[in-house]
Amino acid sequence: MVDVVETGVIAVMLLWWIVVGLLVGAVARFLLPGRDRMGCLGTILLGVAGSFVGGFLWELIQFHRVELRPIGFIGSVIGAVALLLLRRLVIAR
Repeated sequence: MVDVVETGVIAVMLLWWIVVGLLVGAVARFLLPGRDRMGCLGTILLGVAGSFVGGFLWELIQFHRVELRPIGFIGSVIGAVALLLLRRLVIAR
């Protein structure tokens, strides 16, 4: 049986991921202006995925190991920009 407090904590964490993902994705799209056909949900997913890509790149460069983990805001924006560039390269073909 799931505790009500646990459910509330999970809901707040999920809401936090959505808000941060939206902010990170919006900043990445602002830094790389262009016609990208993605709505709010795509921007949120870009920001959340960018957080994990940024964390992966940080672990790879700094500690020379392969580990997938989220990272802070700046690293998330760098990861989201990298994903957006990769997306543009793939869609352009």
